[in-house]
Amino acid sequence: MMSERESVGSILQRIASFSRPDAMTTTRVLSGVALSNGVKKESPPPMKRQERVSSPPPSPLPVAVQRQGLKRVQDTTKVLEQEIPASMEERGMEEVEPASVEDKPAAEKAVEEGEAQKTEDSTAQNKGTEERKMEGEVDVEGEMEGEVEVVTPCPTESHGLQGTIKGHDLFGYVGIEAVLDQMRRKTMKAGFEFNIMVVGQSGLGKSTLVNTLFKSKVSRKSCSPNYEEKISKTVKLQSVSHVIEEKGVKMKLTVIDTPGFGDQINNENCWEPIVSYVNDQYERYLKEELYVNRKPRIPDTRVHCCVYFLPATGHWLRPIDVEFMKRLGKIVSIVPVIAKADTLTMEERLEFKQRVRQDLKANGIRVYPQTEYDEDPEDRILNDKIRENIPFAVVGTDKEHQVNGNKVLGRKTKWGIIEVENVAHCEFTNLRDLLIRSHLQDLKDVTHNIHYETFRVRRLNESNLTVHGLALSCFPMENGTHGTNGTSDRSESESHL
Repeated sequence: MMSERESVGSILQRIASFSRPDAMTTTRVLSGVALSNGVKKESPPPMKRQERVSSPPPSPLPVAVQRQGLKRVQDTTKVLEQEIPASMEERGMEEVEPASVEDKPAAEKAVEEGEAQKTEDSTAQNKGTEERKMEGEVDVEGEMEGEVEVVTPCPTESHGLQGTIKGHDLFGYVGIEAVLDQMRRKTMKAGFEFNIMVVGQSGLGKSTLVNTLFKSKVSRKSCSPNYEEKISKTVKLQSVSHVIEEKGVKMKLTVIDTPGFGDQINNENCWEPIVSYVNDQYERYLKEELYVNRKPRIPDTRVHCCVYFLPATGHWLRPIDVEFMKRLGKIVSIVPVIAKADTLTMEERLEFKQRVRQDLKANGIRVYPQTEYDEDPEDRILNDKIRENIPFAVVGTDKEHQVNGNKVLGRKTKWGIIEVENVAHCEFTNLRDLLIRSHLQDLKDVTHNIHYETFRVRRLNESNLTVHGLALSCFPMENGTHGTNGTSDRSESESHL
């Protein structure tokens, strides 16, 4: 059937070439209409059809020949009108009545055919757009269902339903934020404790730096009248406590000094008194917790921070520095500083700090803040900046000088004034922010939750082993005796229990 239609189209084109231009145009339009009923895909494209119409007409023929050709065209059209509807009925397509040649002009028919083609294309495009919109809506609904599943509270075995209710979901003001004000008022009334230990050789400015940190005379030297500097033969720990009040907030500050550390020719085991002191404070706190009738508030004498002073040698860490920080780093938070950093140039300071960091890493020394204690990304970013500046190159002084009309803390030299609180001169402000303004509470939390908890677990395990050993000595042996001394051993074990 398709080959017959193609031959009919070729016959019509040949006949139209012998007819006049009007008849040729009409024939082409009729052939297009007839073929559009069922053979639309095999018909030539519209662009070729327009090119043929716009082509120059052939040379005129005699009138008799033109009439004869027009008659053949009409006869052929009638034959096609009889054949094509039958094929359309076989395919189940709707029958379209062909328009006669004399009803409408050829130009109007061509315009109508083009509009019909555009309408079909637009209809198909609209259908495709609607299908894509439906698919998009289905995807959005699926995503919304997934989000709802995440937010919807799910039942658990132990806690029942759990869900998150944010501020915009509440019916009104509840007052949960007032808890912070309650905690603030309670803390301001009771105050809090902070215990800091300074360790280093004599003459490194430990007392001066502590006075500079808290801008008051809180060191041991400042509090002792008629104090004379004497080199102690052994390491003796001395503590001085003060109550500092600022804007209604009270803090009991305890400064523990270690005179005699590193001042001897033989400094072997000079860190043992310091380790014993730290453990004794943990032991005292543990005993207070184990009492049946405990105090409403247990006095906290545990060391929250240890500031270790490194001499500004410009070289590497000394063996005493490595051994001390290795042992103390396991039981207390250590913050190393370079004392009297104004004796080094900026280049020497940077090189010395880099060497100290390399030594700390090579010897496995843990200094505060430790990487494993970072709780969230914000803390990690802040602590990374602090770890990059460790050890802090500091300068301490308690004297004020005039600089550009302002009073500043600094040290006056022949070549100028070294401003303590100027970041370009030293890193004292970074140390102060770490110890007081940003990480003071975190230092106390690390001491209680990490160091003290480790000590408590170890001591309780040791006491349990001791109790089990005493209990085993009460049981009779194979020979029926109770140990080596019989009844006396039993009575002694019972007395220990």
